[in-house]
Amino acid sequence: MRTRATTITLTAAALLALTACSSSDDDSPAASDSGTPVAEPTVSVPAAHEADDVKAAVGTYTAAYFAADTDTAYGMLSARCAKAVDRASYAAELKQAKDMYGADHPATDVQAEVSGTLARVSYGVKGLPALAQQAQVWKLEGDAWKYDAC
Repeated sequence: MRTRATTITLTAAALLALTACSSSDDDSPAASDSGTPVAEPTVSVPAAHEADDVKAAVGTYTAAYFAADTDTAYGMLSARCAKAVDRASYAAELKQAKDMYGADHPATDVQAEVSGTLARVSYGVKGLPALAQQAQVWKLEGDAWKYDAC
């Protein structure tokens, strides 16, 4: 019974990690540290950063996450998420996911809706249907898509 409780707890922790701090469906401007809304700049996104590019990023991030490749996965967090997530805690979270599930869980059936520098991505996780994601937020920072669902 203790093993089952531990498994349930670890499954919940992994699912929470993949969906942690999801942003709401609210598309209102972000607030600055002072609480004053900050308008998102209008940016023209080059064709190279459309849906196929963000889909590739999701695939890389998911593979790194389950392989406990902290350098890759943490490097794919948006600046906002990296600021909010301690690297050592994140590394422990990835190790726990790898120990619990193994490393071979690529993203499947990745669908992305891109609007400017933001994307909402839905996908499955091979062998782990409970960890499927819906409308997960990704953000284009510089020339790379970053996980922004923290």
